[in-house]
Amino acid sequence: MSDHRIASIELDERSVVRRTREIEQEREIAIYDLLEANMFKPVDSEGGPYRLVLSVEDSRLVFDIHLEGGGEHGRVQLSLTPLRKVIKDYFLICESYFKAIRNAPPSQIETLDMSRRGVHNEGSELLKERLAGKIEVDFDTARRLFTLLCVLHLKG
Repeated sequence: MSDHRIASIELDERSVVRRTREIEQEREIAIYDLLEANMFKPVDSEGGPYRLVLSVEDSRLVFDIHLEGGGEHGRVQLSLTPLRKVIKDYFLICESYFKAIRNAPPSQIETLDMSRRGVHNEGSELLKERLAGKIEVDFDTARRLFTLLCVLHLKG
């Protein structure tokens, strides 16, 4: 395994409201998949592996990066403003998708799922672009981080 990877991840969820079963499942899957395979390389880093704490503070996504052995590595902050629209669109399409699963015809569910994946991909690409020059990630890592960002964005 590469040393430029996340070995553990924690979400700072102090102000997250209660989540639905579906959202909690998405969070668990994203963390599991992220830890199984990821590429995470902070600029000018000698290597990890890293322990990452993700949080939202003052309309910023915060990456607190530590070395797996415990030493601090750095902190990266991104404004959430450029991501707000795609996050809102993702929440709306997910809500429609989860409602449709209960009683909609398979063709409608499939259409909503394709839309949901499309918006998720858009958010992942945007997150990857916003991280450029700060943290290099591959697309799959960006996808999982976008999912976790959305989970963190569920605040009261």
